[in-house]
Amino acid sequence: MPTGACGINCDVCKLNLLGTCSSCGPGTSPQAEQKLAAQMRLLGGTCAILACAQLNRVEYCLRDCAQFPCDNFSKGPYPFSQGYLQMQERRRGQNPPAFAPDNTPVEVPSHFWDELQTRDLNALCNWTLFRPESDRQLVFQFLHEEVLVDVAGRCLKRDGGNGWEITPDPLLELVTVIYLNHVKKLYPLGADIVGVKDLKEAHFFQGPHVLQTDPLLQRYGQDIRGFEEAAQFLKGRAVDMADAAFELFPFPRVPLYYLFWQGDAEFEPRISVLFDRSIEAVFSADAIWGLVGRVSTALLQGPASI
Repeated sequence: MPTGACGINCDVCKLNLLGTCSSCGPGTSPQAEQKLAAQMRLLGGTCAILACAQLNRVEYCLRDCAQFPCDNFSKGPYPFSQGYLQMQERRRGQNPPAFAPDNTPVEVPSHFWDELQTRDLNALCNWTLFRPESDRQLVFQFLHEEVLVDVAGRCLKRDGGNGWEITPDPLLELVTVIYLNHVKKLYPLGADIVGVKDLKEAHFFQGPHVLQTDPLLQRYGQDIRGFEEAAQFLKGRAVDMADAAFELFPFPRVPLYYLFWQGDAEFEPRISVLFDRSIEAVFSADAIWGLVGRVSTALLQGPASI
């Protein structure tokens, strides 16, 4: 393949066209092994980036390694500038932008917050296992981290180390407010686990509304260990439902089940998402789509989102 483990695409390099230099290939490829052998033979040493990628079975550092950007990049002479590496580090620590199926930015309508202002927060805590923090504030566990719902301030907050701070996360904000506005009682869990085709609004999940699992396959399709590490980092509970499967909790009483099949000579790897039937009582189809999208994004970020 023309793209090296470091991320450089040799397909667009004149040195490759001239035959002066060949691609290193992904860290797991035969090209990488051949390149390292040639470097040792001709140069007496190897590229630290390529050697590390091969040793750790990483295809592409930028996509697959939780340690990127590491010292091999920041202290080495190539291939990226310090400015580029600093940009990568900064943006990897931010919540990614959220878009609706029509590619418009996600926004929380003000009347959703208006409605939440009228709800009994003590009752909501009993039904959802959120906990009261102070007047008009609730805290819940979102996967591996605590998030505060500031009802009076109309925002979500996270603990940045010096107290609760506003952290823009529009998709999580939207599904959180929808959930709190629609929950009406303590719904039993575990009676019926279903897929999208079993939901009452199954027709919704087609075309632009199909669950967005393709990015997960691009990242983890050949890396089941990476998928397991990401799910465990998010406090997922392993379940015996596929080659690798985890029960994840975006809200304390709203489980999602991510099922991963590695694939073989006949079938491509695939990922499915299952739900507890109770999800239909509190989320419409479009909100379920958004919730899955936000959890999938967290899986893509994985341990690198620390």
